[in-house]
Amino acid sequence: MGDEEYQRAARGPLLPSGQRLTAEFREPPEAFAGCFTTFYHLTLDLPEGGAPVTDYLQPEWANIRFFCGAGPDAEIATTRVRGARFVGTGPSALPCRFTLGTVRMWGVGFLPLGWARFFDADASECANLVCDGTAHPAFAHFAGLSDTLCNPEATLDEQFDALVTAMTRAMRPNRDEPRIARVHAALVSGDHVSVHDLADACAMSIRTLERICMRYFGFAPKLLMRRQRFMRSLATFMLQRGTRWTEAMDADYHDQAQFTREFREFMTMNPSEYAALDHPILTSFMEARAKVWGSAAQTLDPPPLR
Repeated sequence: MGDEEYQRAARGPLLPSGQRLTAEFREPPEAFAGCFTTFYHLTLDLPEGGAPVTDYLQPEWANIRFFCGAGPDAEIATTRVRGARFVGTGPSALPCRFTLGTVRMWGVGFLPLGWARFFDADASECANLVCDGTAHPAFAHFAGLSDTLCNPEATLDEQFDALVTAMTRAMRPNRDEPRIARVHAALVSGDHVSVHDLADACAMSIRTLERICMRYFGFAPKLLMRRQRFMRSLATFMLQRGTRWTEAMDADYHDQAQFTREFREFMTMNPSEYAALDHPILTSFMEARAKVWGSAAQTLDPPPLR
């Protein structure tokens, strides 16, 4: 499955201190339409004796990641994992601070439909969670993938095939799929400013909307709408280097003070503090993702047209 149809790669620029990031995105087969953001392989090379790099992942959907090399030191809110080769994260509305050394990593991002088809737990039970995937009941059924995805002797094609095989065996339908797709499309569109409007657009009651959101998206509808607005602003800032926050700020914010409050809530720091930090991995990865995949962040990926 190494054809161009499934494979898009971007070699990142040489980062500070001789670090280099390479990201390759593999498109899941059509049978998985709407389940995943991407399957991607990331390579981070540090110069000999180079110090590990630290960065912050923005809020995103659920993920599983497999590390060949040193596992990460990562934390979201009060949860933390160190050195695990299989790391699971639930949907998040907070940043994930992580530190990485030289590593090869496979990542799989699950859209809400993917959560419905591949997980038994409510997404809200795993919200703002990072964990050793082998030890958490929501993620442990993927642990067997470590044998291939963390094997330095396996080729990328062999690892990708193992991913596809495992996901094919694990996938099962869910009766809420049409509702999930409607909610997801309405959230990404950014056209709705109230929960009532969102429920009307999705042709469901507010109570049903809340149930769907908590079960498969991880958060209440209002928070999800605010997270989308915030992520549109953050992605603009990250991709347009030199942009001021006032230029990147989404038009739905009333003023800069509101944006600053929400930035502090979602990233646990002020915009100026975030801008002053180095982002050696995230900026390069987001630029590569936008170039070859069409959107810079998971939360901005729309569901497929039906």
